[in-house]
Amino acid sequence: MDINIILKIAGVGVLVSVASAILNKSGRDEQAMMVTVAGILVVMLMLVDEMGTLFDTVQSVFGF
Repeated sequence: MDINIILKIAGVGVLVSVASAILNKSGRDEQAMMVTVAGILVVMLMLVDEMGTLFDTVQSVFGF
């Protein structure tokens, strides 16, 4: 695992926080919440792939 996944997650976090702040300032609280939820889902989908790789590695190390 390298630093790329951490930088991707940080990038998504920055973009979501900026978009959410802009939407909150303009009075669109519902859209701001949806942007936040979408950002969380994107990060979770990115992590699912990495967790699959982790489980495959653990499985190959212990010989299951």
